[in-house]
Amino acid sequence: MPDQPRFVISVAAELADMHPQTLRQYDRLGLVAPSRTKGGGRRYSHADIARLREIQRLSQEEGVNLAGIQRIMELSDQVRRLQHQVAQLRADAASQRRRPRVFTADAEGAISTSFVRTLVDHNYQLRNIPTSVLQLLAANSSQ
Repeated sequence: MPDQPRFVISVAAELADMHPQTLRQYDRLGLVAPSRTKGGGRRYSHADIARLREIQRLSQEEGVNLAGIQRIMELSDQVRRLQHQVAQLRADAASQRRRPRVFTADAEGAISTSFVRTLVDHNYQLRNIPTSVLQLLAANSSQ
C-alpha cells in the first residue's frame, strides 16, 4: 500500500517536532509537498514526516540554510529516481540476456543484425520457426 496522506498539519507538526507555521513555510518554499484535500487542507504522509525530520536535522545539526537544504533535497530526489531507473535497466538487461540470440550473415559473411532486429521488434518466438524459414527470411532481409 502506498504511503497515503493521513495527518492534518497540527498532527504532522507534532510528529516532526515543528510548529505548524514552519510546515506551511516549507510547503510554500517547496521543501515538502503534502497532498491537499478538496477543501485545500494539507495532508501529510509518513514520507512527508520523514522529509520534515531530515530538513530539521540538516538545519539544526548541520547548519545548512534553507536554500542549501532545498538543493540537497532536490539532489537526493534525483539520486533516488536515477537509482530506480538503474534498477529497471538492470532488470531489462537481465531479461534480454535470457533471450535467445540469433545472428545471420550476408553473402560476404558479415554479421547482419537487421533480420534479428525485425524478429525482436515483432516479438517472434525463434524456437517455433523452422530453420529453413529462418534461412529464407535471412536471405530476403539482406537484399
